[in-house]
Amino acid sequence: METPLISICIPAYMRVNYLKRLLDSIAIQTFTNFEIVITDDSTDHSVYDLIHQFYAHLPIAYYKNASSLGTPENWNEALRKARGTWIKLMHDDDWFSNSSALYNFYNAIVAHPDCSFFFSAFENRDIDKGKREIVRCNRFHLWMLQRNPLHLFKKVYVGNPSCTLIKKDIDLWYDNRYKFVVDFEYYIRYIKKVKNWNYIDEVLLNIGFHDTQVTKYTFKVAAVQIPENHLLLREMGVSILHNYFVYDYYWRMNRNLNIPRLTELEKYDTMPIDKSLKQMILFQQKIPIQLLKIGLISKCCMTFNYLRNLLSRNFISKSN
Repeated sequence: METPLISICIPAYMRVNYLKRLLDSIAIQTFTNFEIVITDDSTDHSVYDLIHQFYAHLPIAYYKNASSLGTPENWNEALRKARGTWIKLMHDDDWFSNSSALYNFYNAIVAHPDCSFFFSAFENRDIDKGKREIVRCNRFHLWMLQRNPLHLFKKVYVGNPSCTLIKKDIDLWYDNRYKFVVDFEYYIRYIKKVKNWNYIDEVLLNIGFHDTQVTKYTFKVAAVQIPENHLLLREMGVSILHNYFVYDYYWRMNRNLNIPRLTELEKYDTMPIDKSLKQMILFQQKIPIQLLKIGLISKCCMTFNYLRNLLSRNFISKSN
């Protein structure tokens, strides 16, 4: 078989109504030099039945996982099965916004041969509430991201993995120790490695939101967010706290999870907690929670504490 240029990788899990919408959006694409790789984590045969009943005409390589891999290892499994030069990971509840979306990604490859990472504007579609929001990167966002990928701690400008196109030979995988921060942790590693990336300022993806998503049921859950974010800090090095937006990210995490004492923090993380985070919690304890919930007051307190840490050398070493 001829090697496809793009592998559309779909880690699937039972949600056949969403998957059908995605496959329908792929079927109408004007760019056709692609394969579809589906790695199925389902406990039933619903995904297999859907494919064979309605999509036999599409170039689908279907793989049923022998045992459930979970998020994000099922993403990695789809990437491992891909034969294409480029990988277009697609969550099964997202879909292309129009018939020329994939062609626009192809045009970006041709126009920027030095780039190995692309991402586009997208539209958030809340399935349950019927809300829609177009998300674009402005010049300031792009300038910040170009300066340092750690600015993704401020906001994940890239969107979820469905918004990206990556070159397979870079050989980077999603870290299966994470669930809530898995995508932007991966983007930071990827951008640091490849250096050259490009943003497509067109809405090419619809991103579905609903209550069964991992990000929904892990949002503001201390037992998930604290261990993951502390692991992230240990892996990247405490020096990343020199970055103002990284420091603000951890400040907001502790505030939003309402961690009142260090003992509360230590319940969720058995590893030694960095002294900078300890100092942050101790400082937040001195401020009434009612004031911390006021955005401007919280930001001023965080900035003061950040500068105090910086000047007193509480951070271990200089940030990248």
